[in-house]
Amino acid sequence: MLGDCMDDILDMTASEIVAATTAATISSVEVTQACLARIESADPHLHAFIVVEAEGALREAARLDELLANSGTVGRLHGVPVAIKDIFDVRGLPTTCHSRIMSDTPASQDAVAVQRLRAAGAVIVGKNALHEFATGGPSFDLPWPPARNPWLPTHHPGGSSSGSGAAVAASMVPVSVGTDTGGSVRHPASVCGITGFKPTYDAISRDGVFPLSPSLDHVGPLARSVEDCALMFAVMADKPTISLSKDDSLKGKRVGIFDDFGQDADPEIAAAFDAAVEALAAMGCTLTPLQAPPLAELTGCARTILHFEAYDIHSQWLLSRPQEYGLRGRTRLSAGRETTRAHYLKAIETGLKLTQELDDAMSDVDVAVSVSSLRLPCRIDDEVEISQTYDRQARTPFNLTGAPALSLPIGLSRDGLPIGMQMICRHGRDASLLRFGHAFQNATNWHQARPPLSHFTTNSGA
Repeated sequence: MLGDCMDDILDMTASEIVAATTAATISSVEVTQACLARIESADPHLHAFIVVEAEGALREAARLDELLANSGTVGRLHGVPVAIKDIFDVRGLPTTCHSRIMSDTPASQDAVAVQRLRAAGAVIVGKNALHEFATGGPSFDLPWPPARNPWLPTHHPGGSSSGSGAAVAASMVPVSVGTDTGGSVRHPASVCGITGFKPTYDAISRDGVFPLSPSLDHVGPLARSVEDCALMFAVMADKPTISLSKDDSLKGKRVGIFDDFGQDADPEIAAAFDAAVEALAAMGCTLTPLQAPPLAELTGCARTILHFEAYDIHSQWLLSRPQEYGLRGRTRLSAGRETTRAHYLKAIETGLKLTQELDDAMSDVDVAVSVSSLRLPCRIDDEVEISQTYDRQARTPFNLTGAPALSLPIGLSRDGLPIGMQMICRHGRDASLLRFGHAFQNATNWHQARPPLSHFTTNSGA
């Protein structure tokens, strides 16, 4: 049975899985088995997982099937396999943060976001790889190899939620949960050809999540569609399900264009972005150019805050156990050593001013758009390109402001590498942004592209 329908299961979105498992047309065990089979086949090539909890996942899936059969009780994520970035506490598993520094003692309880996922019927299948402590870039000097891009496994899958992006793109799981401090949900989404959502700051609890920069850290989902991001967001934020309709139209919507944020974008990214903007116009949107503070000022301010807060968290370990960090992580986390509290407080003050300026810039539009990444995915072993990938990006301003932001696919490069667009709303308008993104995906098919199986599986049947 499983062999015949496994590919169909792996093509399902989380929303489709919920519909199928609650109707008992397929069991939660069958869905979990299909994902575990794909993980077994693909992960040796992609290194998206630090740990796979196969036995526990199958037990939970069987419990959900029994619960459905006996009482008809289901949650909003009934039977959906979910992976968790290994910076969240998951009961019974260590939280490694992809670093030797952390204890291997299993967490005694789940992070709040994970608790809510379990309560909604999600099946936790394992924990995803990341950049060490969610910063620095891919490292080859740690116990776990860096995750790779399913579209071209010699290339970078984005970060820092690297394993999350790779796992969803390769259909190992339909959804994963990551963190986003400077774009770490949206970057993997952009370069892995999936959808990533950074909600309004603090919309999802960070309790049980190891911090990088508390002023900038956000929790958010990665999925293959905006619809699934909306479902995951509603569960983790403990909000009612967001109503989405296939009949939603973008006609008459006012869309602001942050052209300046893409000035240094790769020509292929710029061309794909222009084509997506033209598609918005064809859907009936009114387009308006927006003036924003300089990208360098926005990212520089966020960088000062991140460096100071990250060093404050890690300073004792950096002094007493520096050799236990990877080189990239140690270098990046040490960057705040020379940042004074006065500089930090000034950056906080400047950030508030820039937040107001960006909010004012978007006051007369429904949604703003920009490129998501300035560069195409580079080779994972290209030190120069990896460093430049994180220098200045259009995603970081919205960690500074806390406004909700979405990255979704808008095409492929000549070499078959994904390109994304960023959509942004004003603070607190998460549902409006998700409805807009959902309507865009209803009218386009870029999000339906999948990487070739031959790139990352030991055989084409898994």
